[in-house]
Amino acid sequence: MNQHIYIVEDDANIRDIVKAYLIKGGFQVTLLENAEDAWQRAQSGQPDMWILDIMLPGMDGYELCKKIRQVSEVPIIIISAKDEEVDKILGLELGSDDYLTKPFSPRELVARVKRLFKRAEALPIQQSNSTAVIELGELEIDKAARIVHWKKEEIDVTSKEFAMLEIFAQKPNRAFSREELLTLVWGDDYFGSDRAVDDLVKRLRKKLDSLPIETVWGYGYRLEYDEGDQ
Repeated sequence: MNQHIYIVEDDANIRDIVKAYLIKGGFQVTLLENAEDAWQRAQSGQPDMWILDIMLPGMDGYELCKKIRQVSEVPIIIISAKDEEVDKILGLELGSDDYLTKPFSPRELVARVKRLFKRAEALPIQQSNSTAVIELGELEIDKAARIVHWKKEEIDVTSKEFAMLEIFAQKPNRAFSREELLTLVWGDDYFGSDRAVDDLVKRLRKKLDSLPIETVWGYGYRLEYDEGDQ
C-alpha cells in the first residue's frame, strides 16, 4: 500500500507541482488549502506524513505542527518562504522533522520524503528485544505488543514516547544526555534542537503522573528506580 501524504499549502501552483512529483515517486497524496480543514480531516486518522506550509490563512503551520505532535509521531516536513534561522529552529522545536525553504527543488523534497520514511521504518529495528516485558514497580512495558501500563492503567503513548520509556526502563538510574537521547530516539541524522527531548519528557510526565523521570541538570534525564519498590 502506498504511503499517504497530506500536503497543507494555500498556493495552488505549489500544491499541484508537489503532488505531481510525489505521485510519480509512488506516494498517495491529499491536498488541503488550510490548517483548519487539515486538522478536522486528521481526526478520522493520521496520514503517514505531513508537508506543511507555515504561512496559511487562519491557523498557521506552526500551530498545526504543534497540534499534530500532541497526538502523533508521523514525520512532518515544513516548507516555507521564511528562511531565517529562528524560523527553522522554531519549526524543529515544535516537532517537525525537516524544514525546506522556498523556492525548493521538487526532486529534493521527494528525496527528503523518502529519507524520512526510511528512517522511520528503521527505528523499530534499532530497539532491543532482549526482554519481552519490562516491569519496574508500577511501570510495565510490553515490547512485543507496544503497550504501556502505569499503575495498572493502560496509557496511550506515541511511538517516540514508547521508545524513550523503553530506553529509560532498560537502564534505570542511568543518566542519559540529551544528545544521546536524540540519537537513540530520533536517529543519527536528526539535526533538530535537543529541546525536542525536553518536550518529549514533559509529555511523558504529564501522561504518567508521578513517574520518576528526574532531570540531571546541565546534562539530561534518568528514570529513578528503587528495587525496594518492586
